[in-house]
Amino acid sequence: MDGILALAADNLLSPIILFFALGLLAAFAKSDLSIPEAIAKGMSIYLLFAIGFKGGASVADHGIDATLLMSLLVGVILSFALPLIAFALLRVMSRLDVTDAAAVAAHYGSISIVTFVAATSVITSAGLTSEGYMVAVAAAMEAPAILSALWIIARYGKANGEMEDGLMREILLNGSIVLLVGSFLIGWITGDEGMDRIAPFIVAPFQGVLCLFLLDMGLVAGRGLREARAVLTRGLFLFGVIMPPIGAVLGLGAGLLLGLSTGGVVLFMTLCASASYIAVPAAMRVALPEANPSVYLTLSLGVTFPFNLTLGIPLYLAVASAVTGG
Repeated sequence: MDGILALAADNLLSPIILFFALGLLAAFAKSDLSIPEAIAKGMSIYLLFAIGFKGGASVADHGIDATLLMSLLVGVILSFALPLIAFALLRVMSRLDVTDAAAVAAHYGSISIVTFVAATSVITSAGLTSEGYMVAVAAAMEAPAILSALWIIARYGKANGEMEDGLMREILLNGSIVLLVGSFLIGWITGDEGMDRIAPFIVAPFQGVLCLFLLDMGLVAGRGLREARAVLTRGLFLFGVIMPPIGAVLGLGAGLLLGLSTGGVVLFMTLCASASYIAVPAAMRVALPEANPSVYLTLSLGVTFPFNLTLGIPLYLAVASAVTGG
């Protein structure tokens, strides 16, 4: 146990987490520190491009096998199932109506690619490697949760959860998914040769760009929490910190059954524990316009994202290392 706590403490002191904490503190202190929106968007594009390309190049080196295909299938199944668990918890722990609870639940079945990138950085710093195709698993887990939320609405709501015109396009052509999948495919096609050509651009600068990006995310999350206190009840806050470990436990079991490496298990745990704040909010605006954005955005970005970044990822790494012996 002492070793697990020491490992978690070491990761809490990593630069990426400390820069996120700096952003949170600056926001709570009402500092005028800010990163221009265009620069923040440019950094997110860079991170998606880099992680996707490196993942594709890794798959090209590894090759397609049964474990890859099973990982994709398990990821899709978990993305469908997690919103059902989240919805049941929300109905017990909060007073949200069916529509708002379903909208929140969708965020907890989908994934946060930034949390995934941060976890990738943490396991690399810990000297671990992971299966490159976990990037493909992340992309596959973006959309199923949205469909699961629509089923919840059709089953328990007012039967208004039909697939509206433009929703599937909104899901599949979301910019983060297009860039992540596209970069992955290009990395896969070009393999080691392509990686060698652009490695100076996507390897060495990666950590520094991630630190700056998470500084900005800390500012955004802190300001969101400060401005949305009215909607954040005790029950909702508890849900925002309880649901990630529940998802992580399912990810741990899936990773072990699939025979993933220690790093791969950590990433699967992180994917199942994270909550979307990019792809799903965009889809909810189309599918469930009556749902309250201040509720689902405050929970996913203001509560769960900081929890995963400061406590969750280090703990997932510690638990995975202890269970797998990595």
